[in-house]
Amino acid sequence: MNLFRDVFISLSQSQSLRRFAENSPLARKVSGRFVAGVTLSEALAVCQEENRQGRSVTLDALGENVRSEEHADASAAVYHVMLDRIAEMGLDANVSLKLTQMGMDLGVGVAESMVQSLSEHAYALDNFVRVDMEGSPYTQDTIDIVTRLHGAPAIGDSVGVVVQAYLFRTETDVDHLIAKGIRVRLCKGAYKEPETIAFAAKSDVDANYVKLMKKLLTSGLFHGLATHDENIIQQAKTFVAEHGIDRSSFEFQMLYGIRRDLQDSLVKQGYRVRVYVPFGEEWYPYFMRRLAERPANALFIAKNFFR
Repeated sequence: MNLFRDVFISLSQSQSLRRFAENSPLARKVSGRFVAGVTLSEALAVCQEENRQGRSVTLDALGENVRSEEHADASAAVYHVMLDRIAEMGLDANVSLKLTQMGMDLGVGVAESMVQSLSEHAYALDNFVRVDMEGSPYTQDTIDIVTRLHGAPAIGDSVGVVVQAYLFRTETDVDHLIAKGIRVRLCKGAYKEPETIAFAAKSDVDANYVKLMKKLLTSGLFHGLATHDENIIQQAKTFVAEHGIDRSSFEFQMLYGIRRDLQDSLVKQGYRVRVYVPFGEEWYPYFMRRLAERPANALFIAKNFFR
């Protein structure tokens, strides 16, 4: 399983394959299972449908590791439009972004200024910006940026962060974020990390996820549990019931195109569900990481490709 995952993560970093795939009509068609089109209009239509089905949305304009400040400015401008369109259309949606998409590789200050402006915009519209977590070289700076921005007079609680259960350090990060009152999305992690800093075995990642999940559920803050793992979801439901935790005090978060049956089931049971809806031209790295996470995703794509 680790070999399968490592192969797809390595492929996600191939620039030649990325150029080929993102310019291939056939590859775009295949990626449509997990990516809600290449334009904002297409993604907003998906958001409307998700809302009609009783699900909230996190909208993500795909992109990462920009190499110029002009590209970072353009990426941020798309997010400002997204926030305005969400408000205009009355959607139950917020936004997620990557710091490397906002110029992190050009300097921490570049990315922080972009996220500050977007968080202030979200605050003015009573919305929310989620800062995604990327590979471990960015972990500390990501935590630090969100910590500095959260609670500012023109931002308040309109910015939060993602943490990854497979990193050894994440329990300490969760304790810090809870103490600061910062909202968290807990996921397992989708990058290739050395065994010196991350759990290698799935069972260890799962155990740490459940441990951190329980901390978040009892923190008194509104957090997101990002998982499609039915065993973990059942443990969350049992824990919530045993501790009298209100179902409206947290949400399950899942990816567009994955386990729609499970999403529907949770909504019918009265749980809050938010779907992560990505779109854009720069979809290849995201798509390959989704294949790396679950062999079933790759099998689904292969079956439909040959069909």
